[in-house]
Amino acid sequence: MRRDTRSADESSDSEDSEAEDSQPSSPRRYLTRVGAERMHKELLRLLNEERPKVTAEVSAAAAQGDRSENAEYIYGKKRLREIDRRLRFLQKRLDTATIVSPTEQSDPERIYFGATVTLEDEEGSLATYQIVGSDEIDASGGRISIESPLARALLRKRVGDSVEVVRPRGEVEYTVVRIRYL
Repeated sequence: MRRDTRSADESSDSEDSEAEDSQPSSPRRYLTRVGAERMHKELLRLLNEERPKVTAEVSAAAAQGDRSENAEYIYGKKRLREIDRRLRFLQKRLDTATIVSPTEQSDPERIYFGATVTLEDEEGSLATYQIVGSDEIDASGGRISIESPLARALLRKRVGDSVEVVRPRGEVEYTVVRIRYL
């Protein structure tokens, strides 16, 4: 797992300049520390619990004889391939990601990667979002991707600033009410 000691604002600024210079095939991936820990936990669970359990089930099914008509064996092998695919994916993501700690933000007055932002829409409704990496998104949990239109519009804004965002239902204007780095 690569760790980056840069602050999130330095990361965002350098990401913009590096994005222009880099090839589109190797985008820079950022994760919050919490997101990286969540992915690491999943990797360990798959590796230490799920995979050994499914391997034992496949071995037991294989001992029953004819494998071509053994549904338990066929399903178990398929499940092992899915687990191995997910393990490779998680390992690659964790190895290549830059971990950014939102609490180490050097400019907490502006919105950067990892910020938790409270917004007010035109009708006065409040919504809170945390800007995270694409591997961490959870719309129901209020975590939106740094690559989303809303997050892009919010970058570098301050409390009191307004942004207009185009959504499928039409354009909406938000005002930044609060910025926190948790």
